[in-house]
Amino acid sequence: MLDPDNDGTVDLAEAKKAASALFDRLDPDRDGTLDKRELKGRLSAKELAAADPDRDGTLTKDEYLAVVEQRFSAANPDKDGTLDAKELNTAAGKALLRLLR
Repeated sequence: MLDPDNDGTVDLAEAKKAASALFDRLDPDRDGTLDKRELKGRLSAKELAAADPDRDGTLTKDEYLAVVEQRFSAANPDKDGTLDAKELNTAAGKALLRLLR
């Protein structure tokens, strides 16, 4: 699911595609935002507040994808643009995976 090209790594485009599909599944009321309940524990209250620039208590898809991009960068210490299994198994990688699954 996260690695559609089966190259053994996840790049940012693949991560964002997975996150976008998950966002759509988590938004049953189709209002284009996710609130704390819809996020289902994927972000703590503090993380949600930090990711919510307009302070409305919800994340738009763009705001959600911005968090995904930040977490991808944090999980990619070698800055090669891809995450392998070892990188995904770190604390930063697991934080990213919570936003993709």
